[in-house]
Amino acid sequence: MNIMLFHSTHGLRPAVREAADRLRAAGHEVWTPDLFEGRTFDSVEEGMAFKDGIGKDELLRRAVLAAAPYSERGLVYAGFSLGASIAQTLALGDDKARGLLLLHGTSDVAPNARVDELPVQLHVAEPDPFETDDWLSAWYLQMRRAGADVEVHRYAGAGHVYTDPELPDYDAEAAEATWRVALGFLETL
Repeated sequence: MNIMLFHSTHGLRPAVREAADRLRAAGHEVWTPDLFEGRTFDSVEEGMAFKDGIGKDELLRRAVLAAAPYSERGLVYAGFSLGASIAQTLALGDDKARGLLLLHGTSDVAPNARVDELPVQLHVAEPDPFETDDWLSAWYLQMRRAGADVEVHRYAGAGHVYTDPELPDYDAEAAEATWRVALGFLETL
């Protein structure tokens, strides 16, 4: 599978590269574009301030430019938190998308978004301050209405970006469970 993996507001940290290596070891081709051009952040607040300085339109432009050379191959879009929202936006706009793997995040679903049974898998903490229960319920219904085939996996007690061992949210058990399920999902695409 060809996977475009987007980083979180923390930037292209070692955990993202390690995730890409894990996916490559499972036989996938993976690209990890650096939307922050080398900047990384230890706190969500610093990363969000930097992201806001770049602007949503510029981030999406960078993501589209990164994915464009490979989109004809039929990409699986994937991402962590902010990167998941970017991956979702691109996947819903790419009729050749093979799948969508969301780790720790979602995004608004455009009212006119339409896909043909796009396989989607979401992994998120429970509770998650950025992905509340009400938001996730509405998101799920909107994705289903758009035509996506959605699976949601919740991890009780885990922190927001629980797959990054260098962040305080890290939860080894939830992270391993996430990767086990996600790798199985990718094998079905």
